[in-house]
Amino acid sequence: MQCPKCRAEQSDHAAICTACGLVFAKYYKYHPPAGEVAPARLVRRAPQRTSGRLARLLLGAPPTGGAPVLVLRALLWGVLLAWGLRLMAAPVSANVAGESLLHLINLPFHEAGHIIFAPFGAFIGSLGGTLGQLLMPLTCLLVLLLRTRDPFGASVCLWWFGENLLDIAPYVADARAGVLPLLGGNTGQTAPYGFHDWEYLLTETGLLHLDRVLGQVSHLFGALLMLLALVWGALLLLRQWRALAHG
Repeated sequence: MQCPKCRAEQSDHAAICTACGLVFAKYYKYHPPAGEVAPARLVRRAPQRTSGRLARLLLGAPPTGGAPVLVLRALLWGVLLAWGLRLMAAPVSANVAGESLLHLINLPFHEAGHIIFAPFGAFIGSLGGTLGQLLMPLTCLLVLLLRTRDPFGASVCLWWFGENLLDIAPYVADARAGVLPLLGGNTGQTAPYGFHDWEYLLTETGLLHLDRVLGQVSHLFGALLMLLALVWGALLLLRQWRALAHG
């Protein structure tokens, strides 16, 4: 026989061409002689689109738990809707979020943030209070979404994260006025420099004149996140209701 590559004469039982070194078995695997069919090659699946993976992450697996779980989730969603609209509609100067029950829940995380970030210097330690009360709902959101695969719980944590931005907004806007009551009974006007976090942070960065603008930005961004969380939760409730209706 002849080598199919270099046409050199070979023994009929040769496995490798003595002239060019071609391995006949490998060659004929992909270039079969006339009348034979090449074996099917493995076809790699196209990678899943990022949008599809994100949708499954945010919407989760088919909902379980039955009607009682759906009812309880719907009631919680209704409370968050009514409460959130009240907080979002109030002006920053009214400090409605700072006087709500959730402020008492956020406050320990705020103070813990000062302690945790204190080793990084005075500036980061002062900022640590705000970081502490933002990192807690964000951590809960990521754990529920990525570890326990509970997107509805994650949507509640997103609402909480946005509410913390509303809670922070009056504090930021008070940097120059210094009239809000601080922990211990002081105000920004009576407390020593550095006790009012945002007076210190904005003074040190030269942004003190923007305190009211930054407070409004915090309030607006928090409100948008709360609305996004409510829409997310509503989609999950609708999906669960449809699953039960067709189950």
